[in-house]
Amino acid sequence: MSRYQPLVQMPARATTPTRALLVRAGAAVGLLLLCTLLVWFDRDAYVDNTGKDGVDLIDALYYSTVTMSTTGYGDISPLLPHARIINALVVTPLRVLFLVLLVGTAIEVLATEGRRILIDARWRKQMRNHVVLVGYGTKGRAAAATMRRNGISMDKVVVIDGRTSALQDANLDGLASIDGDGTRRDILRRAEISRAREVVITLDRDDSAILCTLTVRQLNPSAHVVVSVREHENVSLLRQSGADAVVTSSDAVGRLLGLSAVNPSIGTVIEDLLTSGEGLEIAERQVTADEVGHSPSDVQERVMAVVRNQVLRRYYDPTVAVLEPGDQLVVVRRSTSDIVTETLPKERGSKQSNDDAGW
Repeated sequence: MSRYQPLVQMPARATTPTRALLVRAGAAVGLLLLCTLLVWFDRDAYVDNTGKDGVDLIDALYYSTVTMSTTGYGDISPLLPHARIINALVVTPLRVLFLVLLVGTAIEVLATEGRRILIDARWRKQMRNHVVLVGYGTKGRAAAATMRRNGISMDKVVVIDGRTSALQDANLDGLASIDGDGTRRDILRRAEISRAREVVITLDRDDSAILCTLTVRQLNPSAHVVVSVREHENVSLLRQSGADAVVTSSDAVGRLLGLSAVNPSIGTVIEDLLTSGEGLEIAERQVTADEVGHSPSDVQERVMAVVRNQVLRRYYDPTVAVLEPGDQLVVVRRSTSDIVTETLPKERGSKQSNDDAGW
């Protein structure tokens, strides 16, 4: 049995820097008052070397201040043995705690907040032609995973979400994240939305998705905006709001359920196409030089459509009967993950054989 027992990780309490500073300042003042009270209640054990008769409350506060700040002018000092013992065993630890609070607060502000400001400034300078993902629920995570599998660098993706759990998931997946409402202009500006190349909106409510699309389109008229919507009747509203592509999640799931019930094989194939990383996958790629001049049916992979001059044409469209340079092919092919998984054992076997031969 392992000796290590994992500890429970409690959720972090959200607090503002101002509140944290006020709490620490209050703790420092409390330590100062505690030391003042100790000296004042035991004032007969202290002597004022300036010739003043006795030590009053003001003198106790003065002594505590110079002592806690390690200034120590020496004009007021403990005289009796028990007062010196109290200074050694009580006042000295209070002084250490006081300095830890002051120095720790300064270091945290300079190191943590300063570092965050530098990182944020550097990140903003590098954000060009990036992807802004508004919402990191189930659909947002799936969208990010698909972009990762298709070669989009996660350094160029930033997530906007107002839920702490979603932001933590995004950070664990290697994504930069911004805490806030994706429909607000200031939050979108923090994500450098005006310089984004792609905007993917996966909010839970259709009205929020419409408002977010309108705001994004006003801040960035040229970005390619893809929006997820629940109800089909809101598709036209989103297109009028500026969305380039609208995916109806409820209708898509309903059609897949219907096909799986009526024609299980068709439903299985569609589910396979929607599942990235295994089986079949849909991809878009550049036409190769060997494929130029041939028809889509001559391509080894199954060509579903051809993108020419930024216009999508089906494979049976007579205008794309012959492939031309610059065409983009939308193909159905075997998942690259399956190919890599199958190739690795062969490579390892070949390497092992070579090692055995060499041995």
